[in-house]
Amino acid sequence: MDDEAETKQQKTARKEAEQLEGAQTRKQGWRLMREAVGAHPHLMILGILAGLVWAIARVSVPLLAGAAIDHGIAKGRTGLTLTLTAAIVAVGAVQAIGTGLRRYAAFGLAWRVETDIRMKLVAHLQRLHFAFHDQAQTGQLMAYANTDIQQINNVVLLVPLTIASTIQMIAVAVILLLRSPGLALFALGLLPLLNFSAARFNHRMYPVGMKLQQELSDVSGVVEESVTGVRVVKGFGVERMQRARLSSEADSVYDRSMDQARLRANFMPLIDLLPTLGLVGILWYGGHQVLQHHLTVGDIVSANLFVLMLIWPLRMIGMLVGQLPRSAAAAGRINSILATDPAIDDAPNAHALPDGPGAVRFERVTFGYGRGPAVLDGLDLVIEGGEAVALVGATASGKTTVARLLPRFYDVHAGHVRIDGADVRGVRLNEVRRSVGLVFEDTFLFSDSVRNNIAFADPEAPTEAVVRAAKLAGADEFVRDLPEGYDTIIGEHGYSLSGGQRQRIAIARAVLADPRILILDDATSSVDPTKEHEIRAALAEVMQGRTTIIIAHRPATIALADRVVLIDEGKVVADGTHERLLATSPRYREVLARAAVETQAGVVDDEELLDLPGVGD
Repeated sequence: MDDEAETKQQKTARKEAEQLEGAQTRKQGWRLMREAVGAHPHLMILGILAGLVWAIARVSVPLLAGAAIDHGIAKGRTGLTLTLTAAIVAVGAVQAIGTGLRRYAAFGLAWRVETDIRMKLVAHLQRLHFAFHDQAQTGQLMAYANTDIQQINNVVLLVPLTIASTIQMIAVAVILLLRSPGLALFALGLLPLLNFSAARFNHRMYPVGMKLQQELSDVSGVVEESVTGVRVVKGFGVERMQRARLSSEADSVYDRSMDQARLRANFMPLIDLLPTLGLVGILWYGGHQVLQHHLTVGDIVSANLFVLMLIWPLRMIGMLVGQLPRSAAAAGRINSILATDPAIDDAPNAHALPDGPGAVRFERVTFGYGRGPAVLDGLDLVIEGGEAVALVGATASGKTTVARLLPRFYDVHAGHVRIDGADVRGVRLNEVRRSVGLVFEDTFLFSDSVRNNIAFADPEAPTEAVVRAAKLAGADEFVRDLPEGYDTIIGEHGYSLSGGQRQRIAIARAVLADPRILILDDATSSVDPTKEHEIRAALAEVMQGRTTIIIAHRPATIALADRVVLIDEGKVVADGTHERLLATSPRYREVLARAAVETQAGVVDDEELLDLPGVGD
């Protein structure tokens, strides 16, 4: 019994925590939408003023119609009837203008808010640190930038329109109360029931809307992975499995959508029912009042028109009430991203990077990813300005981590990383990253022209500089053979090119940026060995006088370095020339020999490796 009671207490506590978290998320979502709308007061004011004109014109029509019946048609005054008819037409024209203006303002406000939030979200995502993106799913982030923002658009669009409809409702209520409190009672008496139902509906819709937005994000994640990983999917022949996975996520979206549909189906009929009941009441009560000569036929006609006018405003309010929970959930999810502070940012007193040749120093550096074990454990490494150093080590030895710490993709847990004597944590982040050029094994190219990919860091670079960078990277020849040369648009991620071609363009991109430190992280691994010979001399020229860190296991690439540093278990265990390490370090020979075995998977060239003295003997 105690265990059962404890379990119930835990469930109750968890439920209360979820409700508290949901309320906080909803509150933050409201704040985000208020701030976004408040940034464009002119559009909101225009929408409200246009809505006011529209509402006045709308409520004038029943009054003019009633007057035309009572004072024109009933009394046979044709001239007055025609005058009032013309006035109705004129008021209708004013109403049409008000409709156009309020809808223009509403759509303009909605699109401006959507654009602002999307730009703010994407800019913030770019500022967030690598550790965040290591954990975040691209598909879900895409859902934030599309599906969630669309939900905010939907509610912002309804706000100016609903304000105008509310003004009309208030005007109708005031006119009916002034003309006949009895008619007003029948027309408006059931509105408190609508208010109660709307509050209950909103309370029940929010958690469903939150779950639906999460399910939509999950679907986006599956679709994004299926598309970007299509080569892996096809390579392993698991198309059916991916379809089943997508089907499962799509079914969840369907279930949550139907939950919303059921809630709407219980609430929306009330929106249509209340005005109908009001009409019945007006016809019954008003008819008796006309027979008793307390009201005129025109009064009844006007009252009926006023009640009919309540139908659309009530539907607008119903739509807004139905949309608000989902939009609040979406805005809360977006706000959770915007509220995430970048872990890597400029220090309060950040200074400029001092001039220098690009000297690099790692001093007792300790670092691990997340809560995992330390990848670097007291690493000490000194690279003189203009020196080329090859970092060699077994898989997971920490050599790539060195390349990630230097441009401050992550901050060290202990120790210091210095460029020309300055700790990178105290230098302006933009200057640190512009001083370090990187070419990774996993090359990313944009869906743009070859020229723009090479000139990515300097879009205004002259064509001569782009071509020179391509020549240095050994890319000029194959680029000129492309259908439109440097203006050729390459496909997404550059998959229309071979792996070696993509890497040579990436090298050209780094060369054009002219960094003082160049990092080649297995940058020639996808280059055919015969082509690697072609670009080796070019790379040597690029590296001339420039600090270069080469992370490699190909001996031909290692040979580009002035010295070799062997990293093992997060520490430097050997340092010297390639020949010296071959002669003195069994661990170095073991690492290269293991690389030779991995060539069977196409990693390195066997013959090239085994030709080196001391390896494979």
